[in-house]
Amino acid sequence: VQLQASGGGLVEYGGSLTLSCAAFGAISSIGATGWYRQAPGKQRELAAIFNSAGSTAYGDHVKGRFTISRDTASNTLYLRMNDLKPEDSAVYYCWADAIQVPGGMVYDLWGKGTLVTVSS
Repeated sequence: VQLQASGGGLVEYGGSLTLSCAAFGAISSIGATGWYRQAPGKQRELAAIFNSAGSTAYGDHVKGRFTISRDTASNTLYLRMNDLKPEDSAVYYCWADAIQVPGGMVYDLWGKGTLVTVSS
């Protein structure tokens, strides 16, 4: 099982971008899943998440601007980012937990990340 994020790139201040994260493998279900980000010299922080009950939560810095969504049929996670600011520049990582696969579960799985750069 692996996660592959895509959609990052260079965008102007105030612009929008949509990230995608595809989960590959023989997956029956995914528990919690979400997006984290890490800017240079800073700790990784939450951007947006679905908890295991399907409720969403957002980091304080992105509330009202970012929207997390998913397509459970294709095991794809999305992050729509609007009104982007230079401080949103970071590597964005997708994450998933409690992934049911044949023979067991996979916990705490991270994708490799996709870089978002917002120009001022």
